[in-house]
Amino acid sequence: MEGMVFTFEMGVVAATLAFTIFLFVSEIIRIDLAAIVILVLLGLLSYVPGLDNLADPTRLFDGFASNAVISIIAVMIVGAGLDKTGIMNKVAATILKRGGTTEARVLPIVSGTVGVISSFLQNVGAAALFLPVVSRISARTGIAPGRLLMPMGFCAILGGTMTMVGSSPLILLNDLILTANANLPSGQKMEPFGLFSVTPIGLALVLTGIAYFLLLGRWVLPGGQTKMNVSAGQGMSEYLERVYGLQADVFEVDVPASSPLVGQQLADINLDNNLYIISTYYKGKVSMVQVLTAEIEAPCRLAIIGKKSVVARFASKNNLRMRPELDVFSEEFALTNAGIAEVVVPPGSGVIGKCPRDLLLRKTTGLSLLAIYRGEEILSHVETEDHEPTAIGLVQFQAGDMLVAHVKWDMLTRLKQDRSWVVVTSDYPQEELRPQKVSWALGFFLLSLSMILFTDVRLSLCLLTGAVGMLLTKVLSIDEAYRAVGWNTVFLLAGLIPLGQAVQNTGTAAWLAQQILTILDGWPVWSLQVGVAILATVFSLVMSNVGATVLLVPLAVSIAVAAGANPALFALTVAISTSNSFIIPTHQVNALIMGPAGYKVIDFVKSGGIMTILFLIVSLVMLNVVF
Repeated sequence: MEGMVFTFEMGVVAATLAFTIFLFVSEIIRIDLAAIVILVLLGLLSYVPGLDNLADPTRLFDGFASNAVISIIAVMIVGAGLDKTGIMNKVAATILKRGGTTEARVLPIVSGTVGVISSFLQNVGAAALFLPVVSRISARTGIAPGRLLMPMGFCAILGGTMTMVGSSPLILLNDLILTANANLPSGQKMEPFGLFSVTPIGLALVLTGIAYFLLLGRWVLPGGQTKMNVSAGQGMSEYLERVYGLQADVFEVDVPASSPLVGQQLADINLDNNLYIISTYYKGKVSMVQVLTAEIEAPCRLAIIGKKSVVARFASKNNLRMRPELDVFSEEFALTNAGIAEVVVPPGSGVIGKCPRDLLLRKTTGLSLLAIYRGEEILSHVETEDHEPTAIGLVQFQAGDMLVAHVKWDMLTRLKQDRSWVVVTSDYPQEELRPQKVSWALGFFLLSLSMILFTDVRLSLCLLTGAVGMLLTKVLSIDEAYRAVGWNTVFLLAGLIPLGQAVQNTGTAAWLAQQILTILDGWPVWSLQVGVAILATVFSLVMSNVGATVLLVPLAVSIAVAAGANPALFALTVAISTSNSFIIPTHQVNALIMGPAGYKVIDFVKSGGIMTILFLIVSLVMLNVVF
């Protein structure tokens, strides 16, 4: 290879790179602002004589319209659309049902699922789709999002190595191989890789990532992040006891046909036993708004709020089986769906003088009444040291009554429009879900996915097709779509794209590659492959993985041919290793999860450093075992 001369222009780019890394590591300013500063700096420097190749001022902002950035915007909108229909709630509920609520069980399920999805969907897309899922899991389990999002993000990156369509470098690789073949003798021409040629490598990497966080997560994952806000419903038992002195929790019980409860009315059971039956499950249907005059039918299940000792005696007396945890009611009572609310009866309300049973309160408002706070008096079915149990279903409402009720958040949102009530509780999810739009949302998501997998249409256009379809069918409003986009992520990536282009356009990348590969010339084949992998890893940290792949594949092929090694193996080494981007948040996935989890750059350095080494070891071993 002909030697390249290090120019003044290259020196400016190298200095800019160093300055960028300094801003990222030191966090003197926000990382997205740092990217904008670098963007402006490159634009201004390009007007200096002799620095013409640094950046084209007329195309300085093309990054905002790049395939990667538009893809991220579109996938955030698609993810928000799916979330709006409640699908992500069900996914989260399924994960919790199968994996429990402990970090050790939730982490591998979430990370493994995202890893598999990212093998067919671009890794940033898979990560974006699962952001709301992790949010809900965090809210329901109390696990800090910072403990889940980094393993999820890393496995999304790792999962992109499981198929030849999982990441941009692997998508490009076969085209680069065909281009390189034009300059190779007939006996050394490379065969393109099949769709699943890299699956064993990617699978080993995903499993390594999961094992890494399971074994070392206690030390490498940030643990001080604030837990997701889970609304006024947080800790039902603690809330009721702290505010109202009501010692109660939610229990699920089975009612067999032999139970003496069969045929009895809910209201009578509640009063006689000092508890609240607030939901029923019968013939596969959960009902939280059933009228209290309804009768028990069997076999069914009941969701009961009460003291554990009281519920246990009640179950024993009536031939019921208490379940150790919520099963069929887990989704209904998830803190992101329902919780404890406070509602006041205002003067002039139409409900004054009427009792809950007259109003069919549960059916008409969705309120499962637990207590009435009237002055210094607390009225409830639950007996306390201060009062006897009260048949609150027959108590006539008075102006100023504070009602304590369990309610679904969407019902509470609608209740705010009713002037008969004043909703005091404000800290709860007030978004309106649209389950009736689930078919439209799924249809356009699958359409986008099919276009990605089976057509040559540009990735951003595929995803925008799904996003626009959801907007036109009113799965989301346009304002909701704007709010769904993480603009800090958009500006971070768009601001860094010109820097990657400057590294390439000025020849800085080629010069660096040549210097390193020249040093390795004459070394054993295995050491050359290690050098190529490390070089690709370093380049992926300071420029786009696509740019690093385009630049390094031809050079790696040349080195392999000169050393008598397998050029296809060296080319694949580059394409795999450019996904080894965990140390700083320059990868799209890392940039995506940084804000929601509250990560700092040092968190990526700490966790990503070991992951980078593990990636190099496992990928190189598997590459040589498989090929």
